[in-house]
Parts: sequence; C-alpha cells; structure tokens
Amino acid sequence: MGSSIFPRCSVLLAAALFGSAHIFAAATPSPALLILDKADNSLAIVDPATKSIVGRVPTGEAPHEVAASDDGKLAFASNYGGRTPGHTISVIDLSAQKEIHRVDLGPMGRPHGLAFHDGKLYFTAEMAKLVGRYDPSSNKVDWLLGTGQNKTHMILFAKNGAAAFTSNIGSNTVSAIGMSEGWNETIIPVGKGPEGIDISPDGTEVWSASSGDGSVSIIDPATKTVKQAFSIGTKRSNRLKFTPDGKHVLVSDMGGNELVVIEAEKRQVVKRLKIGKQPEGILIVSSAENGGKEALVYVAVSGDNKVAILDPNTMEVIGHIATGNDPDGMAWAVRK
Repeated sequence: MGSSIFPRCSVLLAAALFGSAHIFAAATPSPALLILDKADNSLAIVDPATKSIVGRVPTGEAPHEVAASDDGKLAFASNYGGRTPGHTISVIDLSAQKEIHRVDLGPMGRPHGLAFHDGKLYFTAEMAKLVGRYDPSSNKVDWLLGTGQNKTHMILFAKNGAAAFTSNIGSNTVSAIGMSEGWNETIIPVGKGPEGIDISPDGTEVWSASSGDGSVSIIDPATKTVKQAFSIGTKRSNRLKFTPDGKHVLVSDMGGNELVVIEAEKRQVVKRLKIGKQPEGILIVSSAENGGKEALVYVAVSGDNKVAILDPNTMEVIGHIATGNDPDGMAWAVRK
C-alpha cells in the first residue's frame, strides 16, 4: 500500500508545482529586457542586472517583433505565424506576466513591425500591404493606411512624430508617411529587399539596409529622397540600428553570421564581429534608459539560442543571455 501512495503523491506534487509555476516567477523588474523566442511562441522577461529570465508569457505562433508602452506596463507582440500566416497581436501585462488580450486582425495577415507612439501601437501587416493602429484603451484597431507596397515589414517614427517610415521588402522601397497635414505617403526606391531601418538621433537621416544586395541607402527625411547609397558587403542584412551618440550604425548580417559596425559620418565599415549563428534583432539601450548605468547593445543570436551583450564603446561582446529557441525581437520596458 505504501508503495502506491508515494508515486501518487509525487505526481500530485509535480502537477501542483507545474500548474502553479507562475507563483515562483520573480517580479518583473524595471527596467526589463523583453525577448521574443519565435520557435517557443513566447515572450521572455529578463532582469538585465542579473541576466536571468524572471518570467515567460505564451504568445501566438512565431512572434517576431515586440514593443513596450511608454509607461512600461504593457508589451505587444506581433504573431507572424509559421506555415499558416498569423493574424493577431498579443497584449501582455508585464507586471502580471500574462497575456490580457489577443487582438484578432482578421484578414490583415502576417503582422510584423511595431512602434508605440502617442499612446497607441502602430503595426505593419505584410499580406494586406498596410499600416494599422491599435488603441489599448479601447482594445480596438482604429486606423488603417494601405501602403500599396509588397511585404511592408518594419515601421519607425521620426523623432518629432511628424512622419513614419516603413521598409517594404518586396517592392524595394521605403514609405515615408506624413502625419502633419493629414496622412500622405511618398514612395522612395532603395536597394533590393530593404528590411532593417532606423533614423539618426538628430533626425536628419533615415538609413535602410537591403537584405538582397548588401547595400545601405541613406534617405533625407526632409526631401524624402535617397542622398547616398553604398555597399557594406553583407550576405543578408536583417536589422540596422544607430548608437545613441549617432557615431556608429550596427547591422546584423544573418547570412554572414556577423555584426557589422559602420562609422556613420565616414560611411565606412570599421568592424565585423563573428557573433554567432544567424544574428537578427538588435536593441541598443542608452545610459539614460538604463537608469544612469552603462549603455548596452543586445543582439539576438537566433541560431545559437542566446542574446549577445556588447559594450558600445569597444564594440566587443561582454556577456550572453541564454534564452529559449530562436530569439529575435527585443524591447526595453521602464515602468513609470
């Protein structure tokens, strides 16, 4: 009889512990590093001070990009999908470490790029060739703008909020979307397969990295024209980010397994780091965003299931964070 009790107790205890795993999760820190693990369909919440995962939140299938609300209370994940196109956005309460809404976008398939601006979440939907806006307060999509471009992928806002820019992989263009006098779009031809995109800290240049031909196009946001283009020799550029001081631009090269460092003023590659298999998402955190501590660079090394941490002053790897499978999109959440 005793031999039958202990296995049953062990099973019950294991079930209780597994079922109540959220009880043992640590509190969400501020700031928090948010990392999407695409193959695990989850968001990892990381304490950047200890480099440890304090919680995980299930999302939809294959989430690609994540954004945090300005008050650091909510996170949003675009559920891109796998063989079957995704059509949802996960809305996550970071304090509770749980998904509170899954926004159904209906026919707006393959949501991808995200940007939180002026209290609302802007997103791209590749299959519908559009940019949309989600209002967390009403839990509704309240605005749509068709780009007319194939595979509208990433979105970012100008520093003054007067314009947004999207990279359109399938049309080899960048869309400049003006917001000051109604909504209007200017189509800007760039290199082949534009994907990574960022705006300089002073707002005077938009840089677009082309995944298909290893080039970078530099756009003047005032004239909405390409003023310069040059090759950086990448095999498949994925993301592009300016350092907070504007001196360097980082490009993750998925095909070359490198992080490419460009001196922005000279338009020259000054370093190539063999950072691991398939580097993808890049997040650069300034000292101000990090509570006065050191600035840091995070690069998702998707093929090695880890995130590399770099010192932006030396551009050398100073640590790693073990994540789940296939990390990619990242965001920084500071609670206010």
